Amino acid sequence: MSEHRPRPRAFRLDDERVAVDDAPTPLAPTATIRSQTAPIPEGGGEPIDEAERAVEAAQRSGVLARWRPKLSTLVWAGFGGLVSLGLGLWMSELIESLFARARSLGALGAVFAALFVTGILGLALREIVALVRQSRIADLHAALARARASDDRVVARALVARLAALYEGRAETARARAEVAEARGAIVDGRDLIDIAERALLRPLDAKAQAEIAAAARRVSLVTAISPRAVLDVIFVVAQIVRLVRRVAELYGGRPGLLGFVKLSRSIGTHIAITGGMAVGDSLLQQIVGHGIASRISARMGEGVLNGLLTARVGLSAMAVCRPAPFAIDKPPGVGEVAPFLFRSGKDR
Repeated sequence: MSEHRPRPRAFRLDDERVAVDDAPTPLAPTATIRSQTAPIPEGGGEPIDEAERAVEAAQRSGVLARWRPKLSTLVWAGFGGLVSLGLGLWMSELIESLFARARSLGALGAVFAALFVTGILGLALREIVALVRQSRIADLHAALARARASDDRVVARALVARLAALYEGRAETARARAEVAEARGAIVDGRDLIDIAERALLRPLDAKAQAEIAAAARRVSLVTAISPRAVLDVIFVVAQIVRLVRRVAELYGGRPGLLGFVKLSRSIGTHIAITGGMAVGDSLLQQIVGHGIASRISARMGEGVLNGLLTARVGLSAMAVCRPAPFAIDKPPGVGEVAPFLFRSGKDR
């Protein structure tokens, strides 16, 4: 015999016969299966994927690397100190000799020396500020990845505010920053808030960075295909890669100087090494083989295509390292998506 269950009926909330049970409803237990290789962030949440771990490792190797004394560091430090002392002694003797000849020449030499020292100090200060800015961007990238994985609302609100402040000096981001500020007051879920900030602030910058990478890859492939000298090819490719890396870094808020560019280049090289170098994926290799590039175009055109692939690969690594937030709502672009013209046959070109 089946158990008798009460039939549903209507009632009024202000009825004295109605009793409200305030006890919380028991939640059903949930089970989550996680990968054994992916680390679980503090506080639970989703594990950080391998691509993000590669980016963070590259950033730590360059911008965030702690200083460790090495023999080469001691050698260069000593050499730089000796050169500085020699330059200072030479400048002092020069000014003294100018004063011995004429007081006006000595005063003019002292003014020039003061201008030189002021310029050197200004350049050093700019380099330090650029390094600190790159370190903060790398810190913000890693912190946003952890906050999104753990779905931490409090931390996400603070990090999203830092992300918006990074672009407060750009007029073209005013509408995106207003959208993010509105979302910070309305969105409760930390992961959704980070996704909205990424969509509003970084997606337009991603499009500009991909356009820069495509333009640089096209220039390199065309110039190296018609260049008569291999030396000119090397010079042009290096110049385009340097310009591309600096441009991508500036798009995402970084302003690398000389030392900052060296650190950034180290991070990009580490990222390329971790992610497989020129082995950019089976799909890319299949496209190259499928189009029959080696049999349809000349050797010079093949060199241009390879140099274009190298330029695009470096640009994509710079994009991943310089980006202040991980790719969450969109997957990282590939070479075939950024520069599809490199995989067309000779007739299509």
